[in-house]
Amino acid sequence: MRLDKYLKVSRIIKRRTVANEACDAGRVLVNGKIARASYEVKVGDILEIAMGAHPVRAEIVSINEYAKKDEAGLMYKIIS
Repeated sequence: MRLDKYLKVSRIIKRRTVANEACDAGRVLVNGKIARASYEVKVGDILEIAMGAHPVRAEIVSINEYAKKDEAGLMYKIIS
């Protein structure tokens, strides 16, 4: 699954266009490297998103094409 779509489906970022713009601006890192929106995410990848005052680090636990609101939080694990 593409990185921008994963960010939207998992509800880390609410809209895919915003996720795409964040990737283009270099605010999203995957495994410590700047990632483009077209990057294919895999289970176990570490995402770092620098949006706002508090950067978010999360590990991808599962990849689903569709997720209900209550299931979206189970797709990743927040890392401190």
